[in-house]
Amino acid sequence: MTGSGLPVVAIVGRPNVGKSTLFNALTRTRDALVADMPGVTRDRIYGRAEVAGQRLILIDTGGLEAAGDEIERGRERQTRMAIDESDVVILLTDARSGIVPADLEITGWLRALGKPIIHAINKSDGLDADAVLAENLELGVSPYCLISSSHRRGLDQLGQAVVDSLPEPVAAGATFSGEGIHLALIGRPNAGKSTLLNRFLGYERALATPVPGTTRDPIHAQVERDGQRFHLVDTAGIRRRRGSHEGIERFSTIKALQAMEQAQVVVLMMDAVEGITDQDARLAGHVVEAGRGLVLALNKWDGLSEKERQALLQAASDRLYFALFAPVVTLSALHGSGLGELIDAVTHVHRCAVVELPTPKLTRALRAAVEAHAPPGGKQATPKLRYAHAGGVFPTRIVIHGSRTRQVSEQYQRYLINSFRRAFDLTGVSISLVFRESDNPYAGRRNPLTPRQIQKRRRLKKFTQRGRG
Repeated sequence: MTGSGLPVVAIVGRPNVGKSTLFNALTRTRDALVADMPGVTRDRIYGRAEVAGQRLILIDTGGLEAAGDEIERGRERQTRMAIDESDVVILLTDARSGIVPADLEITGWLRALGKPIIHAINKSDGLDADAVLAENLELGVSPYCLISSSHRRGLDQLGQAVVDSLPEPVAAGATFSGEGIHLALIGRPNAGKSTLLNRFLGYERALATPVPGTTRDPIHAQVERDGQRFHLVDTAGIRRRRGSHEGIERFSTIKALQAMEQAQVVVLMMDAVEGITDQDARLAGHVVEAGRGLVLALNKWDGLSEKERQALLQAASDRLYFALFAPVVTLSALHGSGLGELIDAVTHVHRCAVVELPTPKLTRALRAAVEAHAPPGGKQATPKLRYAHAGGVFPTRIVIHGSRTRQVSEQYQRYLINSFRRAFDLTGVSISLVFRESDNPYAGRRNPLTPRQIQKRRRLKKFTQRGRG
């Protein structure tokens, strides 16, 4: 394993074999740019996936080919570093174009690294399977499987092969050892994470300098404040484009994502002077996807004028619109102002994340939301949502039972999430809805009773019982 936490899997192959399409299919996102031209992906793209019951970190890489200009050489460096970070490599080839010399060269290079390799033969739909296998087995890589990323065919077989190839068993869910709040500090380089850690602890535990990228490995520490124990992790800064810092920061993203998986609450440190960047938004998205509690911290607040502060808060609202449920704390890690408010926010978010959600209260909140705004649909397609119960924490899962639940739109799901968040004050908590189809108690009966007939029978039964009394 490259480190504690989730295993890492890299998708590797020559250009235009469908790596980004496979990445999107496994992560169920559209994070990787897909186009019918080679060389679209140049940087590593990270995402989360769950295959065969195993959660993992997936890396989409640029295509490997003979290095030409500076861009192609940079793309090759990015790919090679992704393979260094990974536990398993998916070698992707194109069934329609067949095996070419570049595939043989890549395979030989991968074998020399000693990483577990899975051969995924893409774009195999509509082709004779025996003929495709006869040509692709020339690479001599096993296990292998035929897939079609664009049509999601063969992905279950591929996922099982990935899990079977992991060096050691890895638990699918996060475990938090020891009492207290498990807290991770993440953010871009030089956002002030190490300074905040030192301020939190009351002594210099992490080296803090104005030079971005000083922290290379996650730093673990424990501290107790106001009777509350915190297990802290300060992670290396996550840079979108590494440039000349490739060698220093090549593991920073993976280790930060793994530290995030091991945390209950994550503080996203942002540089108030530089403003809210795309990378800040990506990191916030990773926290939401991981289902961890989220606190947004605007550091170096003391260096802004009142006008700049108002503009920054508006920018945070616009750029981080999907994380508006998270509390925003302004502070100066260097001078210690706002530290108390940050600790209060972290403690409150953790308390909200572990709160017990009783089934009766959840069901009442669900019915109140449905009565206020019924799910859209026609007479025969309107979902019927009957009751809800808790389904776990980190992320906070709410299981909703009903009929035609597949018809519940994403927009209505967001409405339900916001309704639950207001009803239970789930500040800073990522909520995941799980829908279950309830069995029809009248299924299979020739003449099932209508609800009105059931009511009439009940009234008649009560009337009869009173007459006997």
